[in-house]
Amino acid sequence: NLYGRSDGLLHVNVGGLKRSLCCSTLKKFPDTRLGKLLACDSEEDILQVCDDYDVQQKEFYFDRNPGLFPYVLHFYQTGKLHIMEELCVFSFSQEIEYWGINEFFLDSCCSYRYHDRKLESSRHRSWDDESDVSSIDTSVDEISDLNRDMQHFQEVRYGNVRKCLWLTLENPGYSIPSKLFSLLSISVVITSIATMCINSIPEYQTFDSDGKLIEDQTMQTLEVFCTCWFTFEVVTRLLLAPNRRKFFHHPLNIIDMVSVVPIYITLVFDLTLGSESELGELGRLIQVFRLMRIFRVLKLARHSTGLRSLGATLRHSYREVGILLLYLAVGVSVFSGIAYTAEYEEDVGLDTIPACWWWGTVSMTTVGYGDVVPVTVAGKLAASGCILGGTLVVALPITIIFNKFSHFYRRQKFLLPAMETQTSSGGSLYFLQSKCSEAERTVGLILSSGSP
Repeated sequence: NLYGRSDGLLHVNVGGLKRSLCCSTLKKFPDTRLGKLLACDSEEDILQVCDDYDVQQKEFYFDRNPGLFPYVLHFYQTGKLHIMEELCVFSFSQEIEYWGINEFFLDSCCSYRYHDRKLESSRHRSWDDESDVSSIDTSVDEISDLNRDMQHFQEVRYGNVRKCLWLTLENPGYSIPSKLFSLLSISVVITSIATMCINSIPEYQTFDSDGKLIEDQTMQTLEVFCTCWFTFEVVTRLLLAPNRRKFFHHPLNIIDMVSVVPIYITLVFDLTLGSESELGELGRLIQVFRLMRIFRVLKLARHSTGLRSLGATLRHSYREVGILLLYLAVGVSVFSGIAYTAEYEEDVGLDTIPACWWWGTVSMTTVGYGDVVPVTVAGKLAASGCILGGTLVVALPITIIFNKFSHFYRRQKFLLPAMETQTSSGGSLYFLQSKCSEAERTVGLILSSGSP
């Protein structure tokens, strides 16, 4: 017999950990891997069960994680499986599956905790796997686009100079001048927003004898400087862009244009048609264009990883946002109808359905201005249900959206070194692929060895 000895012991070597097991004990579990060794009649049969076999020593070798084998030994001794709190449930599951031990043998003290942790980890891991695949695909696409842009500069006149200038404007981490340019751009944006806010404060406003607002000379000079700077940024980026058509589709470039174009529209109206007060309704339209300067604050997204991650989160969470809006719309409609039925005879501002929609929206989003409140018992009950329902509805998709934000923030952080490698040495795609391959190899080694 190839496996047997006179002492009735089976000698195994699991990753360097040598143990001897009683054959009579293994016969109690014939469906396990070690139990199947007892039924082997040839060396070929043995090598189908274990990784190697020493004929002289009659020792069976298994290339598995020796740290988890004591749990297998304990199972053969007691007939029950136990798992420590610090172990990875997936590694443990793969290990006992290899040894042919069913999860049914988990003792009652560990079974509930094991299955609960496995179920929870499965949910997180499935979402992370899907997000990581999407992230890697998106990341490779972004890096590939950057590679094509870099190659385009090699095909145009003064390509190296244009590339350096373009990267100085686009990539704050490219060089010291690009960092200074980024800092200056942020300062101008903040100055522009501060100027607009100060102009709205009554203490800083002056009027002439006719009651018309007089522009402060200092504020007007700052506004002109900011406008010229923003115009310079947009025009320079457009002239240096490797792909003009793609330039107009990039969200950050659209924000730059939206923050500049309304200024020139209002300037044309002022020069050709006169001041706002003389134009009536058209003057209100011009005021709207002036207020569009507030979009300048979105220019900070070009220099902020967090704001770019927020934009990516909203773009990829349209399903969750849509579900949230649907829940809110249904809740507002239901509770507004109830409030209207209960309060339309009362003089509290809930005498029309649209007015009740406003009240329902404010209540479901837990804002609660208090401008309109129900006074009847039925109305108050409807308000209570509206508030409680709104709290639950708003809370449902928040976790998913937050997880996606964390994911895209990590992705932006991951892309930064790849971008810098590309712009400095042209090797970012190789860098990204090597990082992904390195991660895959690491995960593969962990799973094959069964280590937590």
